[in-house]
Amino acid sequence: MKKIITLVAIMAAASVFSQEEQDTTSNKLNEVKVEALRYNNSKKNSQQIQTIDKKEIEFGNYQTTAEMLSNSGSLFVQKSQQGGGSPVIRGLESSRILLLVDGVRMNNLVYRGGHLQNVITVDENMLEKADVLFGSASTQYGSDAMGGAINLVTKRAKLLSEAGKSFSANLNTRYGSANKEKSGYFDFGFHGAKFAGLTAVSYNDFGDLKMGTKPNGNYDYFGLRPEYVATVGNIDEIVKNPDPYTQIYSGYKQYNAMQKLVYAPNETSSHSLNLQYSTTNDIPRYDRLTDIRSNKLRYAVWNYGPQERLLAGYKFTKDKAFLNSDLSVGANYQKIEESRINRSRNSDNLDSRIENISVYSVNVDLKAKVGNGTLLYGVEGFYDDLQSTANRTNRVTGIIDSLDTRYPDGKNFTLRTDAFATYNANITEKTSYNLGLRGGFTKLRSEFVNQNFFKFPFKDIEQSNITYSAAAGIVNNSTKNVRVSFNLSTGYRTPNVDDLAKVFESTVGSSSGNGRLVVPNPNIKPEKNITGDFGITLFNEKRTLELDNTIFYTHLYDVIVSDKFTYNGASTINYDGFPADVYASQNLNHGYIFGYSSKLNLNVCKNFKIYGSYNHTYGRSIAKDSREEKPLDHIPPHYGKVGFNYESKYVTVDANMLYNGKKDIEDYSTSGEDNQQYAPSFGMPSWQTYNVKVAGKPMKYVTIYAGVENMFDTMYRNFASGINAAGRNIYGGLKLSY
Repeated sequence: MKKIITLVAIMAAASVFSQEEQDTTSNKLNEVKVEALRYNNSKKNSQQIQTIDKKEIEFGNYQTTAEMLSNSGSLFVQKSQQGGGSPVIRGLESSRILLLVDGVRMNNLVYRGGHLQNVITVDENMLEKADVLFGSASTQYGSDAMGGAINLVTKRAKLLSEAGKSFSANLNTRYGSANKEKSGYFDFGFHGAKFAGLTAVSYNDFGDLKMGTKPNGNYDYFGLRPEYVATVGNIDEIVKNPDPYTQIYSGYKQYNAMQKLVYAPNETSSHSLNLQYSTTNDIPRYDRLTDIRSNKLRYAVWNYGPQERLLAGYKFTKDKAFLNSDLSVGANYQKIEESRINRSRNSDNLDSRIENISVYSVNVDLKAKVGNGTLLYGVEGFYDDLQSTANRTNRVTGIIDSLDTRYPDGKNFTLRTDAFATYNANITEKTSYNLGLRGGFTKLRSEFVNQNFFKFPFKDIEQSNITYSAAAGIVNNSTKNVRVSFNLSTGYRTPNVDDLAKVFESTVGSSSGNGRLVVPNPNIKPEKNITGDFGITLFNEKRTLELDNTIFYTHLYDVIVSDKFTYNGASTINYDGFPADVYASQNLNHGYIFGYSSKLNLNVCKNFKIYGSYNHTYGRSIAKDSREEKPLDHIPPHYGKVGFNYESKYVTVDANMLYNGKKDIEDYSTSGEDNQQYAPSFGMPSWQTYNVKVAGKPMKYVTIYAGVENMFDTMYRNFASGINAAGRNIYGGLKLSY
């Protein structure tokens, strides 16, 4: 941490002192595009894309990036603990959607199929915008983007010609009552004619989250925290919670830093550096801390250790560099550390499982005008490396012993190389089309060194796959009032270490009453899907009304599911002192997902707007042998957002209702990923929250934010989540800008 902060400080100082070398001539360079997008959100693009822009992010004043996405009204977000947030796009989640930051893949070889927390490692205050691509984006970005992609685009270092001043600075502070949030953000920018820098830091302190205290009208009280485990000395005691609405052991802290540098020696080329760092303290896994065994709380400790993310990226761009193509070359390094720390109640053994991941990537993107269209083509390569370690510490004696690792304890790596091309062109003045193709090669290898815990019939796992995807779409704007689009795309996800080689205990019991133990299976192959979209957007004559509608169908092939398996010929083994039925990841199912979404924007007058959204998804898995259909996991109930917005020069007011439909228990997946054990016996009830946000600008450099979220203090929990959502949250914030 100290090294990273020192590096950021040095580079920030460099950006200041470089003022002495600034070229003060009147020659202004064109805006430098640090990020090369492999998509566009113009009306000529057939893929459904939604952008959450800087203005919306700043006004929303969200606590985390997960909250920003869930408040969009177009995405569903699951939470196992307060320090998390797992987005769902069209019924696909985690390793089946792709997260990017500044166009760089965040997904790595341990992205699991359950629920992920990684989106919160990018601070929403550091974002310029967030683009959500609905439907397969594998042709643009490769593996994992089966359901879509979320590209978190951070703020750029701007040259003098764009910024219009030599220096800029922003300071944000915020307080929220539901979790006694205390957050601060600061950035400083230097803008020269050829050189620019941006330094940003932020801090978040989230206390224990207080849920709503009023039943939502669709169900009685649910998810209360009547007791918790407190450790005094070496004694674990179950303590009565004086306020059962406060979810004890849900708070955490987070620290973020970012440094951007750009150097443009002339109007046609640029060099840029992108450094990002994020870390937390231990984040309590709240749902596990509420688990019951023998009618009492099971765990005294269950934490995710500090979640560290480091990104160091370099990018070179040059106009007309090769075959009349604009060139963008990138090289990136990411280092991620995540860990799981747990201790059962009344046990002296503290188990720690630590994963250290390094990701190296290079890409070459080229863009050229060909005929009456634009060709984007390129190559890229990725190398992911994992070191998995584990230990057991006796809290009384301090003795540290070895422990079975979550993943193989030897060499684990994934190598991927891909080539891709997309082409967008006009058929007529009002009709355009797009085509895309990608092909690649993936290799994965894992080694089991220590076989004291599990004597597998193999010492290593190796797998290679040829990958491919394609996309085609057409857009017609033949009338002033109607826009019609159709898109057909394929996607894929190559198995990673989490699929092939994980040893994992699930809290979800088997039908036998035993626990579940997931063991490695080297014989699985990539998941694939094909998606068809049809969109129609309606406008009125003055374009003050826009009603956007999309219907889609996705068919899934070779779906990887966890099902009954055998280990050394046995279907049940003893694990951690308890009997467990053996499960493993297998390509057992096909599946389908059907859904539609609608989005309304109505500008009633210059300053007043009404908006709304509705999203519905239905998914089923189909067993290959029996053809039996069962509920597919990660399928949320219908959800959306309706509200109105008033905006003037000095004041902005937004009032909205967020809503979710009910999810009946018979529509939960039996895989365990939907977390039935954390839902009421009949399923998750529907809910609505009412929210008001206000921003005022009393003077040029000052903006004041205030609002009430969940105004009526409604008690509710999102589908598949393990923690109740915040109750009434009264927040206030201040932004100073120069």
